Amino acid sequence: MYYLYVLRSISFSRHYIGITASVKNRLDKHNAGEVVSTKAYRPWQLAYVEEFSEKTPARKREIFLKTTALARKELFENLDR
Repeated sequence: MYYLYVLRSISFSRHYIGITASVKNRLDKHNAGEVVSTKAYRPWQLAYVEEFSEKTPARKREIFLKTTALARKELFENLDR
């Protein structure tokens, strides 16, 4: 299984979108400062998860959200409610 996940920074007004095979391990890496792009905005909390049976659809969904501003905006607005 693969997961698309969205993290929310507890201290800053930031979100992060990624994919992984283990959400818990990946969240731990983000919070430990092992991910360069999220290190400065720690700590992170899990805000949203989508499950996929294969990596390709998860990656396509990640790319869609990262490149489509309206979809990303709607997702973040729903998460922040």
